[in-house]
Amino acid sequence: MTVVINMRDGMDGRKIKIAAKFILEGKLVAFPTETVYGLGADALNEEAARRIFEAKGRPADNPLIVHIADFDDLKKLAREIPDEARLLAEKFWPGPLTVVLPKKEEVPTVTTGGLDTVAVRMPAHPIALALIRASTPIAAPSANISGKPSPTLAEHVIDDFYGKIECIIDGGETKIGVESTVVDLSGEKPTLLRPGGLPLEEIEKVIGEVEIHPAVRGKLVDVARSPGMKYKHYSPNAQVIVVEGPRENVRKKIEELVKEYRKKGLRVGVMATEQYDADEFFHLGTSEEEVARNLFKALRELDKRRVDIIIAEGIEERGLGFAVMNRLRKAAGYRIVWA
Repeated sequence: MTVVINMRDGMDGRKIKIAAKFILEGKLVAFPTETVYGLGADALNEEAARRIFEAKGRPADNPLIVHIADFDDLKKLAREIPDEARLLAEKFWPGPLTVVLPKKEEVPTVTTGGLDTVAVRMPAHPIALALIRASTPIAAPSANISGKPSPTLAEHVIDDFYGKIECIIDGGETKIGVESTVVDLSGEKPTLLRPGGLPLEEIEKVIGEVEIHPAVRGKLVDVARSPGMKYKHYSPNAQVIVVEGPRENVRKKIEELVKEYRKKGLRVGVMATEQYDADEFFHLGTSEEEVARNLFKALRELDKRRVDIIIAEGIEERGLGFAVMNRLRKAAGYRIVWA
């Protein structure tokens, strides 16, 4: 039995205590953050953290992100806190930024995917912060079956986990729609491991140039120092194809592909920023913020409409567009058509 707690109308301290009790008992609670819904457990409880991997079907070497509610909590988790981490925390926490730092022994290696580093962030959502403060630092990857599109609504979590976890907090739709940006500060140079809800441009204004890890561009790695680096992610059941290039060329190519796949008897869905004639269409919005917010919802919705092929319009890699394109390319298994 899964307890679904409705907090769409705002904070409720009594309901937070119910969910916090589950966390403290080593159980799993899905909860909203400003990015996507997280599947949470006590980060310092080895067995509880292991249950996250089991519930998601997540590979054991894919590290979890630990969510905290106060900067002092970082001192309990990280062996070293460099100046860059303090500067970024002062500027962007609470918010969609994760930093990777050398871990303390108290953090189980189950939580860190066997690594000697720990990924930490402070979410900017009142429900998430209240849940952490009422319990403990919470390890929480996205609340989806491993490899599938991340959840931005409690309904998505219910689809994947109802009857499999103890509690789901319904806080309505998430604001940003893509996961946090991950920056590794454990080495000689700050390195971007995953683009996300905080644009890289904003980070570089604070700490200067940040290297981009080759995995961000699709290079295979043996060791995942961050979620999203090594394994298939964000993929619906339908095959996804991303069309990239100049805007006018992209439109023409998408229209050609729709006709081509329809002739083969396939149901075609299109997700884009402008209208297309297809079997199913999902309007992503016009701004990069809207596209990010709607991205995973579109992938899940087109799957529910039982399309065979999803053709996705590529957008510019600026601001949140960098994170959007990273997720789209991964969802497509790097099946990209250049227009």
